[in-house]
Amino acid sequence: MTISIASTPDVKLTRLVVLLFALTAGSSAGCLYYLQPLLHEVAGELRVSTATAALLVSAAQIGYLTGIALLVPLGDFLERRRMVPALLVASFVALTVSAAAPNFAVLLTAVFVTGVTASAAQIVVPWASALADPDRRGEVVGTVMSGLLLGILLSRVLSGAIAELGGWRTVLLVAAGLQLAMSVSVYVLVPDTGRAAAEERYSEVLASIFALIRTHPVLRQRMALGFLGMACFSLVWTSIVFLLAGTHSSPYHYSEFTIGLFGLAGAAGALGAPVVGRLADRGYQREVTTAVWVTVLSSWALLAWGGHNVVALIAALLVFDLGVQGIQLSNQSAIYALDPAARSRLTTAYMVSFFLGGVAGSVVAGAAYQSGGWSLVCGIGLTATLLGLLLWVVQVVATKNCSAVGGRRPSVLSAK
Repeated sequence: MTISIASTPDVKLTRLVVLLFALTAGSSAGCLYYLQPLLHEVAGELRVSTATAALLVSAAQIGYLTGIALLVPLGDFLERRRMVPALLVASFVALTVSAAAPNFAVLLTAVFVTGVTASAAQIVVPWASALADPDRRGEVVGTVMSGLLLGILLSRVLSGAIAELGGWRTVLLVAAGLQLAMSVSVYVLVPDTGRAAAEERYSEVLASIFALIRTHPVLRQRMALGFLGMACFSLVWTSIVFLLAGTHSSPYHYSEFTIGLFGLAGAAGALGAPVVGRLADRGYQREVTTAVWVTVLSSWALLAWGGHNVVALIAALLVFDLGVQGIQLSNQSAIYALDPAARSRLTTAYMVSFFLGGVAGSVVAGAAYQSGGWSLVCGIGLTATLLGLLLWVVQVVATKNCSAVGGRRPSVLSAK
């Protein structure tokens, strides 16, 4: 299959446009998590169980990975300056419907659609990369990715603060207004960049993603590790809402605002993760991956203790999010080294697996917390982490054996 790339118009990527891309990525990704610290309140108002309420997180993530799988590749066919604002308007509509939802079924459906439209975040990142000058590309993409990460983590803080004043429905209305404002801003402020590609067939591009998965064992391995890492992340951040709200004999009885503030601990830990990326770039891929998995493994003891000690819980979230974000960065560093010409499709393959892990973690979280409380959640997370570490050790041993036979070290473990 041959994909011919259309020429990109000579567009000056100003600091304002880069900032706008970062804000768009952050506001879109944040839509997946606005309800996460408010699940206890939603469950009470709509009269559903904690396990049922946790399905809202799963619905958002299923929608998101659907968008990543089916909509993000369209960025190679359609004009992004129209596509992204259209998705943001659709997000506005879905969030407005969610805010007015009369029952759980309507809310669940609208949340799923919101997740689909949130895939705009994954269109903005390669868009920024395509427009950036080669000598600024890393800086620009890093800025946009930082916006996306902060949007995910700080959305919990924002939702908790707003819910304290006006409830969970007000949170969704504010989010809807933000998405509408971002839609107008992108359309007005970002220059016309034309279509990203021409003379290609959408079905062939989708099929080529499966070809990449078959061709690259490293991609399959990193997809499995990403699945487990995101499953742990979603397991903790979905169930912790019930812990902090006082459900299942928990010693905590915090307000929505206070629960949202715990997202700051996760943000502080995750912001230390870029160090992981720099070390991976310098050729320490194997050592870095081992270290971040050990970091997550060590955090489970603190998390379990945090079920009864708030200081331990805050420290645990710092360590845990540092480890999980480190897993994400090390995985992306490895897969992007496989085929620079196919990074968008590699991203689609990896991110679908990654968010499938998020869906699995959120589904398990509600049921596990309802059945056995925080201790069962930590036990499941510990098991998943041990499995991930085992898979990684098996991969390291296998690559060492291949190196011994072939006389060279695999490129994924070497410096870029």
